[in-house]
Amino acid sequence: MADVTDQYLYRDALTTGKSWWERQGDLIMRRPFNEWTFTHMNRLLPTERVSRGGFRFPLAGRSRPLALTYRFDGREYTLPDLHRRTFTTAFVVLHRGELVHETYPGTFAGPRARFQLFSLSKSVTSMLIGIALAEGAIGGLDDPVTDYRPDFAGTAYDGTTLADLLDMSSGVGGLEKWDVPGADIKRFEAACLGRGTVLDVLRGARRTALPGARFNYSTLDSQLLGWVLEAATGRTLARYAAERLWSRIGADRDAYYWLSRSRPRTAIGGGSLNATARDVARLGLIMSHEGRIAGEQIVPRSWVRRTAVRNVPHLAVGALGPSGYDHYGYAGQWWTLAGDHRAFAGLGVHGQYLFVDPVADVVIVKTSAWPTEDDEPRDRETITALSRIAEHLSARSAVLTA
Repeated sequence: MADVTDQYLYRDALTTGKSWWERQGDLIMRRPFNEWTFTHMNRLLPTERVSRGGFRFPLAGRSRPLALTYRFDGREYTLPDLHRRTFTTAFVVLHRGELVHETYPGTFAGPRARFQLFSLSKSVTSMLIGIALAEGAIGGLDDPVTDYRPDFAGTAYDGTTLADLLDMSSGVGGLEKWDVPGADIKRFEAACLGRGTVLDVLRGARRTALPGARFNYSTLDSQLLGWVLEAATGRTLARYAAERLWSRIGADRDAYYWLSRSRPRTAIGGGSLNATARDVARLGLIMSHEGRIAGEQIVPRSWVRRTAVRNVPHLAVGALGPSGYDHYGYAGQWWTLAGDHRAFAGLGVHGQYLFVDPVADVVIVKTSAWPTEDDEPRDRETITALSRIAEHLSARSAVLTA
């Protein structure tokens, strides 16, 4: 595959007149190349391992067909339709803690493949913040960022609290637009890949609103949150995740964070975790079961419940404004959904999903290789299908127990 990759990049350079170095961010993301890159990020960037330790927790149950349809834009579709239409690479469904369905349509996918989770990493960072808060490493959510990172005094983040970062309400930066040259997220991407430094990008971001006043989705906020966690715990993000989370969930494989090429190298708390689909499902199991897995409390129950918060006006479903789709709200680095089941999801660009319905006790992991970073119709279709699966499994359980 390496030879094919080199030939692909060489042809692209001849066609565009630009080198791999100039276009690497776009090339990593482009179909069909991204089917490979999204499962081989450790071949492209430096990494830090997140060790699984010695504890094992095999998922009970077995995969079987899910014979259902979902209705989207006036038509009925099957799950194979979903996978074809939304470029699914891995799909894992848990119900009541057991594996009930699993498939890997991706070319390089399989149970042992580790998938690039992109911004789904933000939700994992949130879980780690909850653990650090319970341990006392972090004093409180009203603490200013500068208590942990005094080098941000005098920047746009001066006066921002941890709660503001968690809820994407820092008031720093503009809209996160991947197709706009010079946007904060494009400068951030360039710094991760070695052009400039990630620290300079964050320190140079501009204030655009008062802290806590409005929602503005921002990977920069999540990156700073990860740095706060590292400063508070005295550990790298990967090491803290290994000690407090990964080694306690019975993971199948080590995970890893890729690191910025620019120095000092840093994990991207808002987007560089890579893990197997089954292990991501274990994280969803924790969130569905109020912080517990294998009989042990991993994430504080109060922190998990905070994810369901929907009473902040500018974070309510449908109220996020131009940086969030109308079918989502937001709380603590998770996207919230309407309805009595109070479902929520961790999301990543190009179609990465960790869907949790705590009422139906359903967890669904879907990794994908979309052609573009964001795609509202594909996202809406995916959430429609995942919600339908939860509804189907919940109804079937009700019949079986009646």
